[in-house]
Amino acid sequence: MPPRLRGMTAQPPADQRADDPAALPTLDGPGDSVVGAPPPSQRAYRRRITTEIWIVLGLSLGKSGLYAVVNIIDRLTAGPPLGDQTTTLNPSRSPRPWLDLTYQLLQVGFALVPVALALYLLSANGKSAVRRIGLELTRPWRDLAVGVGLAAVIGIPGLGLYAVARSLGLAVEVQASALNAAWWTIPVLLLAALQNALLEEVIVVGYLMERLRELRWSVPAILITSALVRGSYHLYQGWGAFVGNAIMGLVFAEYYRRKRRVMPLVMAHTIMDMVVFVGYALIPAAWIAAIGLN
Repeated sequence: MPPRLRGMTAQPPADQRADDPAALPTLDGPGDSVVGAPPPSQRAYRRRITTEIWIVLGLSLGKSGLYAVVNIIDRLTAGPPLGDQTTTLNPSRSPRPWLDLTYQLLQVGFALVPVALALYLLSANGKSAVRRIGLELTRPWRDLAVGVGLAAVIGIPGLGLYAVARSLGLAVEVQASALNAAWWTIPVLLLAALQNALLEEVIVVGYLMERLRELRWSVPAILITSALVRGSYHLYQGWGAFVGNAIMGLVFAEYYRRKRRVMPLVMAHTIMDMVVFVGYALIPAAWIAAIGLN
């Protein structure tokens, strides 16, 4: 059978109107082009992917990282020592409960828009981005077991690092939640934990590492870049948070490089944030005061 011409449909009947959409040539996929149009050069493709990365990061965690850099400069030059300053992770946004709940849900929803954008861009070649980065729930128990293990390996030393940074004045005092008490407080905190996990692991690990790999970056450069981006948007909590999250970023990035699955990382991150946002309320007050997590 003779090969068909890629990029063009069969010719329409002669009496078909020229402005009929059915008469126009169609493209079979992102790699196809209209007959006569030259294929994009490798340089143009790399420039497009680089621009895309800047746009995605500029709409999400890259923006957060830049604000965090400005914030740490502000904190270091404000006068009080860094260790005497505080930050709040989940503040209330209105004294009226129904409005506060509305604001919280809107924040969670809009924070996930960059995740949808990254998945959409990764699926531009027609393949499922969810399967590409291992975000599907095809093996939930195995992923959960890995997630629990990673959460323990990262989370427990992370609390120790935070305590040391607080004692050295290298970290601010973190208030894990300042939401007003309501029936929806814990569910919203759980949603916030899941939102943080999806946003960070899909953008900084799945999306960014896939795109940098397409740009032919070396493995060490990809791992370090992913880790530094993760550390950057935690700078508002102090130098300890930057170092701790950069180390976490290296571990998570290396796991993804080996396994190509984001779901265990999402589970691990969700568990760690759940412990910080909700579980800390069950910890004795003396322990909380000892590590400065009020």
